Amino acid sequence: MPVVLPVAGGDKKITLAPTKIIGVGFNYREHLKESRTAIANNITHPTEPALFAKTPNVLIGPGEAIVLPAHIAAYHFDDPRIDLEAELGIIIGRRGRHIREEEAYDYILGYTCFNDVSQRNIQRADVSGWFRGKSFDTFGPIGPAVVLHKDIGDPQNLAVRSRINGETKQSGNTQDMIFSIKKLIAYISENFTLEEGDIIATGTPSGISPLEPGDTVEIEIENIGILKNPVKAE
Repeated sequence: MPVVLPVAGGDKKITLAPTKIIGVGFNYREHLKESRTAIANNITHPTEPALFAKTPNVLIGPGEAIVLPAHIAAYHFDDPRIDLEAELGIIIGRRGRHIREEEAYDYILGYTCFNDVSQRNIQRADVSGWFRGKSFDTFGPIGPAVVLHKDIGDPQNLAVRSRINGETKQSGNTQDMIFSIKKLIAYISENFTLEEGDIIATGTPSGISPLEPGDTVEIEIENIGILKNPVKAE
């Protein structure tokens, strides 16, 4: 469903209804050290971004509940796990293909907090890849506002943090990205057209942590604010 967010510093609101949500895996080096997938595949120095899709049904706004799917219990996983992932979200402002790095910022409307919620067991087990484990309903909280590109400061130097029930789980900075925002936009647009309103989730720092019913999750990014969502069982 579309999510309506305010534009920081004014009365305007933006309706987010993307044609696609593009996730970027393995984009923080410290996260590579904790990722079972990266370790199993000996991924230590990626040579190009690892892209995956999240479907628009994942989107929820601030205060809405992250719902842990009931049917996961039927798989009887030994260690069922659904994680938070704090990420800088990029909102594309205009259509583009084969965008050059030096022009990449011209295609950005603004930035927001994004929580790339991930069901790890499904993500690792599905032979088709990460699609299903990343795309359950409510697995993409976004907000609390959109900060326009002109107002963000340096998007490549923003503190990124996550908390569960007030306890800090992740603490990183967008300057730690392996592939910069400019490189991501150039690379993605080589492969397919970016449309106005599309969302890019730019990867997560180390410290990914499991969610349980009753938790309260906070994603905080410098110059943007705090995205807060409760967690509940289906």
